[in-house]
Amino acid sequence: MGSVDKTLFLLSRGGDTTIVRIYVDDIIFGGSSHALVSSFAERMSREFEMSLMGELRFFLGLRIKQGLEGTFVHQAKYTRDILKKFNMGDSKPMTTPMSTNTALDADEDGEAASPRTSHRQAVKHIFRYLKFTPELSLWYSSDSSLSLRGFSDADHAGCRIDRKSTSGTCQLLGTSLVSWSSRNVSLSTTEAEYIATASCCSQLLWMKATLSDFGLRFGKIPLLVDSTSAISVAKNPVLHSRTKHIDVRFHFLRDHYEKGDIDLVHVASENQFADIFTKPLEFGAFVRLR
Repeated sequence: MGSVDKTLFLLSRGGDTTIVRIYVDDIIFGGSSHALVSSFAERMSREFEMSLMGELRFFLGLRIKQGLEGTFVHQAKYTRDILKKFNMGDSKPMTTPMSTNTALDADEDGEAASPRTSHRQAVKHIFRYLKFTPELSLWYSSDSSLSLRGFSDADHAGCRIDRKSTSGTCQLLGTSLVSWSSRNVSLSTTEAEYIATASCCSQLLWMKATLSDFGLRFGKIPLLVDSTSAISVAKNPVLHSRTKHIDVRFHFLRDHYEKGDIDLVHVASENQFADIFTKPLEFGAFVRLR
């Protein structure tokens, strides 16, 4: 059983490895030896009532296409089904999920009850973007390096209703996007950036611990941030006025920086991958980051 992820199981035998992942009553497994994998499948079939579906092609709503050069993961069927369900199958495609001119607020004077017409139009815009990109896939290259890095960003006070900031983080294993998040945080620019960076750090450390079960070892993990103030707070052991409102639980970021687990690196805004999770972007920037 994995030391961190308890749904992950590893079996090593004679230099070969079998990897098993369990989600409720669904199981996916594979390995470096066909004989070892077949042996596991046969034993599971004897012990439990289960059906073997063969090569992984579909899992938890995800479509998987495997090849020698890597693996594609997409949700084309789910996308088409949801477009059909809401009668958006024949809608005009849009090239981005949200217009940079859209500024959503409470819309107290808008038509219809909650959600207002303006809110429904924003959701329809997302559907029209899905219409434009039904088979857009995540690509996991077999040639990708096994290096970890993370990106963290925050859009200060972007919400027009409560002035909260939207933070975005993403984590990559080599060139492969593995996890990401977008959430609301509050108060100052420094605090928003710092909390987002702490969240990204937490995810990277979890991934590092999980991957250690595979025998992978990492030195300092680069965490790329475009906020010099957030980096300064993490590197400065003296609390001052900019940090007094930050909950103490987020200061583990500073601890792991001092331990050498992560390396906080400044990145230019135009190269900040996490920017795509924080706010609407114009088409060129959106496509480049995507």
